[in-house]
Amino acid sequence: MGIFADHHLEIRRSVRDFVEREIIPIAHDLDNQEAEIPMPIIQKMADLGYFGLIFPEEYDGMGLDSLSMALVTEELSRGWLSVGSVMTRMIITGTLLWHAGTEEQKKRFLPKISRGELLTAAAFTEPDVGSDTGGMKCRAIREGDNYILRGEKTWCTFANRAHVLTVLARTDADPSKRHKGLSMFLVEKEPGDDFDPPKLAGSPIPTIGYKGMKSYSLGFDGYEVPSENLLGGEEGKGFYQLMPTYEYARIQTAARAVGVAQASLEAAIQYAKDRTQFGKPIAEHQVIRHKIAHMATDIEAARQLCYAAAMKKDQGERADLEAGYAKAFAAEMAERVTSEALQVFGGYGYSREYPVQRYWRDARVFRIFEGTSEIQYEVIAKRLLDNR
Repeated sequence: MGIFADHHLEIRRSVRDFVEREIIPIAHDLDNQEAEIPMPIIQKMADLGYFGLIFPEEYDGMGLDSLSMALVTEELSRGWLSVGSVMTRMIITGTLLWHAGTEEQKKRFLPKISRGELLTAAAFTEPDVGSDTGGMKCRAIREGDNYILRGEKTWCTFANRAHVLTVLARTDADPSKRHKGLSMFLVEKEPGDDFDPPKLAGSPIPTIGYKGMKSYSLGFDGYEVPSENLLGGEEGKGFYQLMPTYEYARIQTAARAVGVAQASLEAAIQYAKDRTQFGKPIAEHQVIRHKIAHMATDIEAARQLCYAAAMKKDQGERADLEAGYAKAFAAEMAERVTSEALQVFGGYGYSREYPVQRYWRDARVFRIFEGTSEIQYEVIAKRLLDNR
């Protein structure tokens, strides 16, 4: 494909080889066991540079572009969505630091994130606050050289294994300030399932898919955060610091959706060749052939939207519209395609014997996380209707 340089093609080959050797052989069994990604796999990802992929070399990153990020993510997620999603944690925290952190914060945290020595997670959502970010209630109260966190967060994925949580909290108690009263904090913690109760408590949330990483509800009750961990050193900027990060995250999420859908298509094609009904492989029945053709077309459309958004970002331009296109379309595409793949398998698709049911269960989350589809459509409509 003409949009790729030689290094893009080499990256894809390298990641695909890693996935074929290290991820695909274990993903199905681990998902059936509802087990987390083994830490040695995460360490290998760190050693290969995946966590620092897009960050500057001066912070021990690889200095690659967003298109490279999309390619790596797609291939990892083709093996197992959870593996492709480990990168998301570091991308969110790393891009927040890169674009909004003080130089001291960048030097302190970003090289360790790039090298995989610090694993991170994002704590933005609250039990009563999802898409309405301005309604957040979790408080950060300044006391001397520290901020004291009090409140609840939920859907914090990877919280148990993280060394650093990026926490969006209200530093201005006036609820009318909404977004202008929110600040971002780099909250350090010890990794592990025990957390630090009662100051920081965590409880896992049972989910229907996305099994390789646990999502947590968190309770902060007097947890201390040094004032130097206020991102950018200025209160009231947290929501606005998120905007460039959301563009990266939504491009990366579109790539994750493409990877999961591609895995389901490949499984459906192989099964259609192997399964015989009415005296011939079901791949020779027109209804199956057309399903596969529609699936492949949908995936390629989502892939190109994702790549286009990544290239827009790489040009240094605002890409919220393109990222919104990619995320919204890819999310709904993945749900549709994985459902059709399961249909190709018939009854076997509904069993735990084949991984196609995993792709289907995992795909449902795309319309919810990193901004719901409804929010994506609002972002798109606002840009188009306001012509800005």
